[in-house]
Amino acid sequence: MRSEAAVRCAALSVYALCTLFSFPHALSGSDALDLGLGLAWFGPAALIVGIAGQRPARAMGFAFLASLASHAVLFHWFYIVTVRYGEMPSWIGFFAPLVPALYVSLFTALFAWLWTRMGSTSRRPILVGAILWVAVDWARGHFLGGFPWATLGYALHLDWPLLAWSKWAGVYVLSFFAAAVGIALGRLWLQRSSTALRGLGVSLVLVTIAHFVGVATSPGDFGANSIVRVAAVQGNIEQGEKWNQARRERIFETYLRLSREAAEKGATWIVWPETAVPGLIEVEPRYSARLGDLAREYKISLIVGGTGVSVDPVSRGFTDFFDSAFLFDATGTQRDRYDKTHLVPFGEFVPLRNLFGQFFKSLARGLSNSDITAGLAPRTLVIDALEGSEQVRGAGLRVGVVICYELLFPDLVRRFGREGAAVLLAMTNDAWYGRTGAPHQFLAISAVRAAENSRWMVRSANTGISAVIDASGRVRRSTPLFEEALIVADIPVATDLQPTFYARFGDVFAGICVVVSMLLLGRQEMMLRRRRTQ
Repeated sequence: MRSEAAVRCAALSVYALCTLFSFPHALSGSDALDLGLGLAWFGPAALIVGIAGQRPARAMGFAFLASLASHAVLFHWFYIVTVRYGEMPSWIGFFAPLVPALYVSLFTALFAWLWTRMGSTSRRPILVGAILWVAVDWARGHFLGGFPWATLGYALHLDWPLLAWSKWAGVYVLSFFAAAVGIALGRLWLQRSSTALRGLGVSLVLVTIAHFVGVATSPGDFGANSIVRVAAVQGNIEQGEKWNQARRERIFETYLRLSREAAEKGATWIVWPETAVPGLIEVEPRYSARLGDLAREYKISLIVGGTGVSVDPVSRGFTDFFDSAFLFDATGTQRDRYDKTHLVPFGEFVPLRNLFGQFFKSLARGLSNSDITAGLAPRTLVIDALEGSEQVRGAGLRVGVVICYELLFPDLVRRFGREGAAVLLAMTNDAWYGRTGAPHQFLAISAVRAAENSRWMVRSANTGISAVIDASGRVRRSTPLFEEALIVADIPVATDLQPTFYARFGDVFAGICVVVSMLLLGRQEMMLRRRRTQ
């Protein structure tokens, strides 16, 4: 018994460590430790070894505690968000990482329950286990708004041949591959039989074939028929001074200066970070006029992050504030505005405000003292083409402007691709995370979004990491953290390219896994009832 307990403790410790280090972590400077390619396969293996032989309820408890320990450390940057920049009390900062860790651990416990209840005893445990893992991953990306950060599939973001499969099945297919190999490894450790060895062999062969298929179907430049020179500007504005009234002019001038440098290098589209403009573009002419003058002078399109507003026509007072992306065309006209649709709970709004409002304030209020309002739905913006000095209506490109937290949600981002976005332009403010692994982890998530939609992505981040990501999900260029920087890159665009299968149809693969899991659970429940009545 003591030996079994020691093995279980060791296995769960290995699971926690593999989970923790499967995602990037900050090293000195702007370097990151990224071991996901090697460790992603061993986390699921260690988990099923750690809960082997346990009743479902005990397996849930062990998995929950191991997951909680791992994710509480992984999400340590929540302390920086809440205390250093959110100015919340230290005791709230202490519990801040535990809240998302508790949420994620509930789903780890759910997998453990499902696995011990039916996966480990099924005729095809590797297949069933991988299906269950995907179903649980999908559920935690949607339940109560979802929090899919550190989903297993993101650990394989550097495995670009497998990443090619995401254009059919999203990040969940990466979770499937990692879970299948991991479960096969775990079963071999537990059983040490020819059957388990054969199962591992089949899994490895199938994953190897998947790599070859991924190489053959990698989009590359997908027959680009147009080139657009795009710039991402990184102003490097500390979160603590971002909304300082005395520094508004200096902040704004920093972005104008970087944009002029980009335009002089030939950029025709220039992307600013999330809420880069330190004022209200639609209300304060000193911002809108200078943005329009810049766009008109250099004949460029500006896509800038700012605070959008709705104004009551009678009282002329503000009714809503939005986290928005503004498009200024080459004539200097504000052409469109996209409002962020998926907001950060307790960051941009307080859920169940009547209950929690007396204890919490939303952290990222910016120019508003109230909650941010969500936009209606994801939609593309159209950047019109320019011929000579004339703007050509109807001859432009559709772009998807993804704002910060929206990048976490594959089903949201793929709607830009479904609407015909030729390029994804991402804007974010990762200053909240400080010098932690979170900016590196968020960049990995962004890379998977690009691969799912087979679209190049230009990512502009206030303090970094700004990047150019190709249609295969590979980061071609990136900036250091907490340095003023500028990226100018030629982006290949295929204007007649059809949306990927994933962009058109969404989580078909994950949905199948969810349905199969429910059917298997229902079937087993019926069998148990029959046994009880016999």
